Amino acid sequence: MPFLSDTLSRVQPSPTIAMTNKAAELKAEGRDIIGLSAGEPDFDTPAHIAEAGRRAIAEGRTRYTAVDGIPELKRAIRAKFARDNDLDYAPSEISVGTGGKQVLYNALMATLNPGDEVIIPAPYWVSYPDMVRLAGGTPVTVACGLDTGFKITPAQLEAAITPATKWFVFNSPSNPTGAGYGWEELAALARVLLRHPHVWVLTDDMYEHLTFGDFRFCTPAQVEPALKPRTLTVNGVSKAYAMTGWRIGYAAGPEPLIRAMAKVQSQSTSNPSSISQWAAVEALDGPQDFIADNNAIFARRRDLVVEGLNACPGVTCPVPDGAFYVYPDISGCIGKTSAGGTAIATDEDFATALLEEEGVAVVFGAAFGLSPNFRVSYATSDAMLSEACVRIRRFCEGLR
Repeated sequence: MPFLSDTLSRVQPSPTIAMTNKAAELKAEGRDIIGLSAGEPDFDTPAHIAEAGRRAIAEGRTRYTAVDGIPELKRAIRAKFARDNDLDYAPSEISVGTGGKQVLYNALMATLNPGDEVIIPAPYWVSYPDMVRLAGGTPVTVACGLDTGFKITPAQLEAAITPATKWFVFNSPSNPTGAGYGWEELAALARVLLRHPHVWVLTDDMYEHLTFGDFRFCTPAQVEPALKPRTLTVNGVSKAYAMTGWRIGYAAGPEPLIRAMAKVQSQSTSNPSSISQWAAVEALDGPQDFIADNNAIFARRRDLVVEGLNACPGVTCPVPDGAFYVYPDISGCIGKTSAGGTAIATDEDFATALLEEEGVAVVFGAAFGLSPNFRVSYATSDAMLSEACVRIRRFCEGLR
């Protein structure tokens, strides 16, 4: 009798974590490594939010809470949805989990049965397909390349829907591409979904506040209110509030789904950290001006990286609308050999050789379901990004 569950054979470890760990190992060996693989802001948690966490400890708010969030945080989340998205939810329609990943996982575990299909535009965040598999469903990926701006079209969505489709997973701005969907683009997708009332919408809005230039964020239930009764809108405080380690994500959706998600959470982790919940109340209710300041820094870094990568032979790097990633195409590098003698047959070969020969850690595109590309996180200093671009250009110029 096998000891490990057969379920594990359907999933793979996170490639982003694997690359980050590999870079850390090389750095520990004394190598000069620039890590561009982790999706984490390099800013400290704002002082007023950190102070709220300390205050929660000092006031003894360190005990178990309600399974899916304290009333004060649910109130703050409701206020956020009303303020930012023109969406009205009752407290019973709000769920709080240990990061956005757990909230997504809870929803899939609570709803998927064998044979259920989940449409996932590719490139996608690496965890979506494997979470679907863990929950017993079948991921149906739809390739969305440079020609569509890395975004799914209404025709592609229509073609992917079958009687077995249960969810459409949607992420804007996107990890890994930074591509964002405007109001009219979302409205066009909504018209498709309205024709298929059995399909639910799982929208990951984690990068809502990290947008640049003229791009204006919107979310499906906001654009098409008729979708609200079958939409779970997921968000969190990790990215915009520089609170990745605090582990607080949240969602709003129909009460029966929220109750089912709470049941899953009650038998897994139970409540999120009480201290983190109180810090998240301050994040959502407190001053928001630092977000614009951080975005200005991210926008400058984005422009630096886009310019640097587009100067590399064989690389085409589009300009993202938000988040803190770029997803350059490296079609012009495939089929060549690196200066160190590595044959570049895939984007994984490219990323591995780049790390070994130039000490730059990126994540290869196949991990996100679309090749040949790689993902760069520009959530690090200008100096590190400039040096990384110099090394990547040197690596590309050395290809023969």
